[in-house]
Amino acid sequence: MARMKTIAALLALGTGLAACNGSTAQYRPEANRSLDSVNQPVVQRTEYVLDLDGQGGGLTAEERQRLDAWFASLAIGYGDRVWVDEPYGPTRSRDDVARVAAEYGLLLSEGAPVTAGQVQPGSVRVVVGRSTASVPGCPNWQQEGLTDRSATSSNYGCAINSNLAAMVADPTDLVLGQEGSGTDARTAAKAIRVYRETAPTGTRNLTTESGGKK
Repeated sequence: MARMKTIAALLALGTGLAACNGSTAQYRPEANRSLDSVNQPVVQRTEYVLDLDGQGGGLTAEERQRLDAWFASLAIGYGDRVWVDEPYGPTRSRDDVARVAAEYGLLLSEGAPVTAGQVQPGSVRVVVGRSTASVPGCPNWQQEGLTDRSATSSNYGCAINSNLAAMVADPTDLVLGQEGSGTDARTAAKAIRVYRETAPTGTRNLTTESGGKK
């Protein structure tokens, strides 16, 4: 009987230690053994829509004013995307929207994203997509005070990635980047030609300077 109680006590002690280790583990996440930052920017896109009356083959002056006021309220600019959804066929309204968007330095994007609600006949839908970048969970001091020198701090990357997310002009560049324009061989060869053909500066006459009073 005494042995049964001893075994039961040992089992209870082991269970208690396991519970303590489990509660401690949730506050001590697995160490980062690499130099890759676990705190990466997250890009989110929000879409705004405005339905305009496109009957008559184009936008009226009142509808263009509505569109301009809407653009101004959103403070659209570089990095924003503007689409025109014409489910009933192309109209001159697209050109009218393009002219208003050009006043804000934006061009219309091809196609249109899927949005909630149906566009009524005779109407066109203008969609503005805006992306934002942030680094969730920063600063991250979950592993502060750990003595494991072979692990990267949990806060590693928070500063530089947060600054990058705050300063990038177009947050979508963090996801897709920009398409390259290719390499022009003539431009690359021009610098080499100038380097080879330009005479060394030491072969030119030296300029003399006088230190006397004028």
